[in-house]
Amino acid sequence: MSSGPAVPSSEPTVTPEDPSDGVTTVLGDAEIARALTRIAHEVVERNKGAHDVVLLGIPTRGVPLAERLAERLATIEPGLVPADVVGELDVTMYRDDLHRHPVRTIGATRLPASGIDGKVVVLVDDVLFSGRTIRAALDAISDIGRPRAVQLAALVDRGHRELPIRPDYVGKNLPTSLSERVSVRLVETDGTPGDTTGEPVTDAVVISQRPTSTSSEGTR
Repeated sequence: MSSGPAVPSSEPTVTPEDPSDGVTTVLGDAEIARALTRIAHEVVERNKGAHDVVLLGIPTRGVPLAERLAERLATIEPGLVPADVVGELDVTMYRDDLHRHPVRTIGATRLPASGIDGKVVVLVDDVLFSGRTIRAALDAISDIGRPRAVQLAALVDRGHRELPIRPDYVGKNLPTSLSERVSVRLVETDGTPGDTTGEPVTDAVVISQRPTSTSSEGTR
C-alpha cells in the first residue's frame, strides 16, 4: 500500500435522497464513472503502462468495479484485453472475524490465465473502512502467488482505519462518523429482478444512519 497520501478527488454536490429516511447521495453515476476513469489513468501513469497489471476485485462490489477499470485500461493501452487482466479474490477464510460469524458462504477466487507472479496486483474494493478486509486479501494473495507489487484502489475511503493500510488510488475521500453507514449501489449487483418500485437502479454512493444492531460494516 502507498505510504503517501492518495490524490484528492473533486467534491461532488451532496444531494439528500430522502430527508425523512436520513439518506444522502454523495456520488451519483456520473461521478462514479469519472472517478473510475481517473483511477484508470493513475494506474497507467504510476505503473508506466498496464500490461503487467492485474486487477483483483474483492466481492461483492469490488468485482464489477475491477471489470469496469479493466475496460477503461483497455481504452488507454492499445492491445490490452480486459478479460486478460481482471479477476476476483475471495477473502472469506482469511478474515479475522470468523469466530464471530462462523457460518459464511465461501466464494471463488478467479485469476487471469497469466496468474499474478511477477505482476502488479491492484486490489479493488468499493469502501475502505477498518482495513481488515484488505489485510485478509493480502494473506490470500500470499497463498496463491508472488506478485511484484500490490496496490489498492478503493472507490470510497471513509476513514476510521484500524490497521496501517492506505489506498494508492481513491475515488472519493469521505469523512464519516462511526454512526453512519456508507453503501455503494451498482447496476451489476443491485439491479435485482423483481424490484417492485419500478425505478431503475443507478450507480450511487449513499450515506445513512447505521442501525445500532448492525455491526458487519465495521469489519471491512
